[in-house]
Amino acid sequence: MDYFFIGDPELVTAFRFVGVDGVSVVNTEEAKTAFERATSGSGGEICQILIMTEEVADWLGDALTEWQLSDHYPLIVELPGLAGRLLGRKTLVDSIREAIGIHV
Repeated sequence: MDYFFIGDPELVTAFRFVGVDGVSVVNTEEAKTAFERATSGSGGEICQILIMTEEVADWLGDALTEWQLSDHYPLIVELPGLAGRLLGRKTLVDSIREAIGIHV
């Protein structure tokens, strides 16, 4: 399995249409369980890229930060949920621009 998605039920269905397996979550406990499954390989082989909504990333909090700072797979990709980008969240492009000092 190369990709795995964690997020809203509607988005899980959409990702399944394009061949990406996933699990829907609606709270912190479910998000942590799904994250453990995706990163431990307990549901089969470990995925290479883990896609999740920003809301799920917020629910995971420090556990996600620790994982991102480690040198383990899967790589983490955060997407806005169906309601759009969460307030106060920077896009990847915004973070890169800030890091290199380019403001347009």
